[in-house]
Amino acid sequence: MTRHPTNSLLIRPLALGVRLTANLTAGHLLIQLISTATITLFTTIPVVSLLTLLILLLLTILEVAVAIIQAYVFVLLLSLYLQEN
Repeated sequence: MTRHPTNSLLIRPLALGVRLTANLTAGHLLIQLISTATITLFTTIPVVSLLTLLILLLLTILEVAVAIIQAYVFVLLLSLYLQEN
């Protein structure tokens, strides 16, 4: 079986898109879980709720940084793949 360069040309950007989507989705799910815990704990244990709110804020900052890095890597690798062909 021979390997065609067109297959590689199509699969590489698709794999990059899947990886980017998976990383961003995982971050959003984690933020959703922690925000739900924050809202739920607010009525029962307000001190713990404030702690989870702080964690949520820090996680949101981390999520923005990860999104920027992921976008940079996506564009860099995509441009390298396109230059290769």
